[in-house]
Amino acid sequence: MVAREAEVRRELWVDEPATRRRMPDPVRSSAVRAVLVLSVTLIQAMVAFFGTLAGSWLAFPMVVSSVASTVVATWAVLDVWVTRQVWNQRNGVVSAPSSTARQLRRERRLARRVEKAEAREESRIRRRENKGSRESRSLSGV
Repeated sequence: MVAREAEVRRELWVDEPATRRRMPDPVRSSAVRAVLVLSVTLIQAMVAFFGTLAGSWLAFPMVVSSVASTVVATWAVLDVWVTRQVWNQRNGVVSAPSSTARQLRRERRLARRVEKAEAREESRIRRRENKGSRESRSLSGV
């Protein structure tokens, strides 16, 4: 009975964390543009093909416009690639080598801080020793 109630109460929708980060806005907008241009190009190519099979007068203008659309579609896909590269260059991208380098820098920085703290402590100890020996000299009259 309890197992059936658990099955009944099971949620219909379970949110799962995204495996990949969302694309940046400029890249996403250029990708949407490219998909729209590609879909129009494919539709034009299909109309040109079927118009040719049917012997329609519309076939020739559609073939010419399909060729022009293919050039524009290629440009749109290149635009996505270039926009992505520019965005990565301007805003940085997290990659394994840079993350490794960052970790090494953190470790070096921490080691330097420890060394500086030890050096500071050592200089304090020396100053205390020197101060103490001066006081003993002044008390002895030397």
